Amino acid sequence: MAALGNQTPGLCKSSVLDFFDAVHAKSTPSKAAAFRSRGKKLEICGGAARSSFLQPIKAMEASANSKGKQARSSSAGDVLSNDCGGFSGESRLRMSTVGNSSNIVWHKCSVEKSDREELLNQKGCVIWITGLSGSGKSTLACALSCALHARGKLTYILDGDNCRHGLNRDLSFKADDRAENIRRIGEVAKLFADSGVICIASLISPFRKERDACRALLPEGDFIEVYMDVPLQICEERDPKGLYKLARAGKIKGFTGVDDPYEPPLNCEIVLHQREGVCDSPTVLAEKVISYLERNGYLEA
Repeated sequence: MAALGNQTPGLCKSSVLDFFDAVHAKSTPSKAAAFRSRGKKLEICGGAARSSFLQPIKAMEASANSKGKQARSSSAGDVLSNDCGGFSGESRLRMSTVGNSSNIVWHKCSVEKSDREELLNQKGCVIWITGLSGSGKSTLACALSCALHARGKLTYILDGDNCRHGLNRDLSFKADDRAENIRRIGEVAKLFADSGVICIASLISPFRKERDACRALLPEGDFIEVYMDVPLQICEERDPKGLYKLARAGKIKGFTGVDDPYEPPLNCEIVLHQREGVCDSPTVLAEKVISYLERNGYLEA
């Protein structure tokens, strides 16, 4: 930062305060003495303020020595020098290309998923709720989140419609965009699971190929597929959004269950059956999912 071109009356000649620091410092000597900002320390110099800058290299070296730790090599082959995380110019990073992104590096941190899970006393995972529109996916997601919250477990819901309010608002309901919608939510769910959170994703996700692609993003056992097995007739009778009525009238094209297919899971972890006259409450359904989580050790680190 450059020094002020003209010395402000009342300040020492050695002052290198920027404009806002100077205004603050010359208001009162006591403010100048107490002011601390952006690595600078202000001292009183004959009733005026003087700034002395911390030596950045020295500060970083002292920090590195106090920690007594060396940078760790990542599984991607990153090798960091011991000085300031590689600022000495000796870093050798293995670049990679993923999709359309080139010259990128995976930066590994010493705080890993297991550390976060221990902190939260739970296992990070993705509970992927799939089924027809009106099958009760979002209702189950909320009931499940409430029940787990009451048990002291941290969850987050990725609802299909909610994500289209922000993350996926640029996507339509055409086939390619629907596939991209699912891919994005799968990637975000993966990050939540890695953070140690129990992520609950609720969206129609009608095709096995796309659901399996999301499963493949996570380590084995971290993806729990829940199928809402509800007949189309019941879903259409419920029709909470009025979408079936619009689809039957031809006002919505490519609506799953009407003129677009839904592929039920073939080997999912949990199936929740709902039939005419035999429909469990959301609370009961949530407890069935929680029983699975408890049996398989997801609710403890």
